[in-house]
Amino acid sequence: MRKTVPPVACVGEPRLTAGFAEFGRLDLMAHEEVHGPIGPMEPANLLRLAEAIQLKGKGGAGFPFARKLRAVLESCERQDASAIVVVNATEGEPASWKDKVLLARAPHLILDGAALVAYALDADEIVIGVADDDVGRPSLTEALQERRMPVPTSMVTVPDRFISGEGGALVNGINGLPHIPPGTKKRSSDSGVNGLPTLLSNAETYAQLAVAARLGPYEYAALGTDDEPGTLLLTVTGAAKRPAVVECAAGTPLRDILELCEVPDGPGVLMGGYHGKWITAEAAQRAEVSRKGLTAVGGTLGAGIIVPLGRDTCPLGEAAQVVRYLAGESAGQCGPCKMGLPDLARAVDLAVSGSAPIEIVRAAAGDVKGRGACSHPDGTAR
Repeated sequence: MRKTVPPVACVGEPRLTAGFAEFGRLDLMAHEEVHGPIGPMEPANLLRLAEAIQLKGKGGAGFPFARKLRAVLESCERQDASAIVVVNATEGEPASWKDKVLLARAPHLILDGAALVAYALDADEIVIGVADDDVGRPSLTEALQERRMPVPTSMVTVPDRFISGEGGALVNGINGLPHIPPGTKKRSSDSGVNGLPTLLSNAETYAQLAVAARLGPYEYAALGTDDEPGTLLLTVTGAAKRPAVVECAAGTPLRDILELCEVPDGPGVLMGGYHGKWITAEAAQRAEVSRKGLTAVGGTLGAGIIVPLGRDTCPLGEAAQVVRYLAGESAGQCGPCKMGLPDLARAVDLAVSGSAPIEIVRAAAGDVKGRGACSHPDGTAR
């Protein structure tokens, strides 16, 4: 397991990774030199900005950020309560490194975005969730010492597990409960940390907001597509000879990313991470890196994870390993996780070995879909 952040590359104009060529880590002075000043924004202005750039969560689900912000504002007014801002920088997905790169090298972009949101919400507190792997935590600790935040800001460490990165699991951990998704689904915008309306979003999402606040919606949209303005952070691993975290404009051909990372010809690519989707090598050659572009070829952007297979790698064998891992990462609090996922892993193993037909995999996957306390069974069955 890697314990240091991977190399960083960029296709086109760097934004989130601006200054990386000159600085190993951007401290506050370097950060302000590279990115310039940033001022607070009133709620209406921040909402308009988030809507204008069509900002969606970068943690995988792609939920519109403006809708989250509006929901928390409405909950605060309805309940006459203060808000909490939570930054999810846990990155429990083992194939993803983009958030850790931001924590380790550009922590002030994340803090800028969180500060913007806290000011707009008149929040009581900012809480940043990080994994207990010591990859990004030291840099974030240093960044908090380098600056003054508009509200009290603390850091909470969570176990370095796949399910710890789920939003409800992070809120549970902050509230002193086990770091697993809640058994019942509830909206953090209504009741999250300490029962207060909580805006929870991914670390890259806050960093993108900070970039957009400086550039404005028109300059921000100078890169990317009409449906997805701006840039993306991707983690390219697997068979890549030069694995890296790559920043590129949305709409960049996937083949350009694969060539940059020296990916050899292979049978296919896992897009979106362990809860993602496989696409063929032919589809990878014509795909564009965006939510719409990857959906068009049967893939998904998810959290920007790209895992190409080597030419000698068996796709079914790799799928079996992923399912076994995900079954072991379950919270064990509902039937589909506790029993269904191990059954699915066994079914995949049997099918891969030729001991059983593929229909048993479809049946086992059908048994867990839509029945879990969280989305972990659905993502695994995908």
